[in-house]
Amino acid sequence: MDPNTLASRSAREVLDDHLDLARSWDFETDLERNFAPDIVLMTTYGIFRGVEGLREKVRLLQKQLPDGQWTYHRIMVERHLGFLEWSGVGKNGARVEDGADSYLIEDGKIRAMTIHYTVIPGVPPEA
Repeated sequence: MDPNTLASRSAREVLDDHLDLARSWDFETDLERNFAPDIVLMTTYGIFRGVEGLREKVRLLQKQLPDGQWTYHRIMVERHLGFLEWSGVGKNGARVEDGADSYLIEDGKIRAMTIHYTVIPGVPPEA
């Protein structure tokens, strides 16, 4: 996608693209298309800044819920704001039941985000 097309996307288009890529763990494409280089991410686990901060947060999530599978329960968008309720389960059996993310989306990019979730330890499913 060319930069002009990316910048002209609606907040809903950006959020939908992000969620599709997150579900498939295509982080690098998601980062390139959907996140501002100076993103600020506030989470239960601290504040993460910029591209490297986002990479650090994704590594943490992958450690907590390896190869996580996500279910999106509610997606709302109003002007430049997005909200997501989600749950997930990792191959280690850990799960999240209370995921809640909020997004500030401007000029076709996610500029700021909050993420809250609680990891419930689990037992890996039997093969």
